[in-house]
Amino acid sequence: MKKVSATDALELSISERIQLVEDIWDTIAAKADSLELTEEEKKVIDARLEKYHQNPELGSPWEDVYKRIVSRQ
Repeated sequence: MKKVSATDALELSISERIQLVEDIWDTIAAKADSLELTEEEKKVIDARLEKYHQNPELGSPWEDVYKRIVSRQ
């Protein structure tokens, strides 16, 4: 397989770059189970989950979060 550099990728059309990114993502997603979280990442997730369990009403549904993000753009 030929290696593709970032410079090579910039020479592609936008649709070709999108396809390249999709192809790369597919290879990552196929092996997602093999990715290990660091201990620090696990601690952050556990702490956030604990805070959620203490006050579940303080969270926001994903749809609301997404709307806030999109409205800022």
